[in-house]
Amino acid sequence: MTRQSAEAAGRRAEALAALWLRLKGWRILARRRRLPMIEVDLVARRGGLLAVVEVKYRPTLDAAIAALTPEAAERLRRAAAQIAAEQGLAARVDLVALAPGRLPRHICGI
Repeated sequence: MTRQSAEAAGRRAEALAALWLRLKGWRILARRRRLPMIEVDLVARRGGLLAVVEVKYRPTLDAAIAALTPEAAERLRRAAAQIAAEQGLAARVDLVALAPGRLPRHICGI
């Protein structure tokens, strides 16, 4: 897979994850939000809660879930704290795991 095709696949996965979250009542505030420590795939809000959402697309849902390393999860938690301070809301880190032929899996509060 070339870098360009991987980039396109990532954008499609993020669009699908955003649609899934919208169907669950979330409002997408940002896509690919760049911060000094990490690029956040999605920032979503539902009521008074913000979610910093990592999107992983792999051949299986289990592989997508396993693809989030502890180091990346910690960077996402720091990003969530920064975004929460900016917005004045509580924030958490969520994961949307995607795999071909499967419904997305939204894992809250990783």
